[in-house]
Amino acid sequence: MIDQQTLLDEVIHIARQAGDVIMNIYATDFTVRGKDDSSPVTEADEKAEAVILAALRQLTPDIPIVAEEAAAAGEIVEPGDVFWLVDPLDGTKEFINKNGEFTVNIALIRNAAPALGVVYAPAIERLFAGVVGQGAFVEEGAERRNISVRQVPEAGFTVVASRSHGDPEALKAFMGGKPVAELRNAGSSLKICLVAAGEADLYPRLGRTMEWDIAAGHAVASAAGGRLTTLDGVEMGYGKPIFENPHFVVWGAG
Repeated sequence: MIDQQTLLDEVIHIARQAGDVIMNIYATDFTVRGKDDSSPVTEADEKAEAVILAALRQLTPDIPIVAEEAAAAGEIVEPGDVFWLVDPLDGTKEFINKNGEFTVNIALIRNAAPALGVVYAPAIERLFAGVVGQGAFVEEGAERRNISVRQVPEAGFTVVASRSHGDPEALKAFMGGKPVAELRNAGSSLKICLVAAGEADLYPRLGRTMEWDIAAGHAVASAAGGRLTTLDGVEMGYGKPIFENPHFVVWGAG
């Protein structure tokens, strides 16, 4: 079995390949279509997923892959104890709006928990990665630096909220009077990674998500010392029926 750090390096390479495909389409007048659940999809989602699936099947032919667009097309995968979770283009709305805050998400799940993950934002050239129990890092250009969650500053929490799916009243109720120094909006799984990198302290998601939306970010956050839990504090598990998540919170160190 390939060791986890070598596997992570291979997945980083795959994510960057998918990012290249996405950016080639990002530069064109691409077409947007609606899926059965009314969410948008583009050629970039589909072509990036094809690149990722082919590469993962070559890298780990015995590990099943649960991927967003294949699942949307009705491809049923029995995940088992070890499986890949892939979102080829998380933040399709951000992609369509051309604000750069979209990501390629690839995670390896073992026994219902994330083991490693890569979150790559090709438009802003930030890549977050980690192996749970071995640490996390961010790559920006040629620089790679280790990241970890931070203690909440005395001034209060920096809270991350969704740019496309925010609910200010629900967020206010969740915070329940906790001191908020700053509210930051961001797209896709970058929100999870901001907590992992110590650039924010808390990310409550009080809306619908699927496992492929969050698994890679969860892996990075866990590797950086953070947690991703349900609202009652239970660590998020994977391989759930129809791969749908309950509401959740990403926590830093404090």
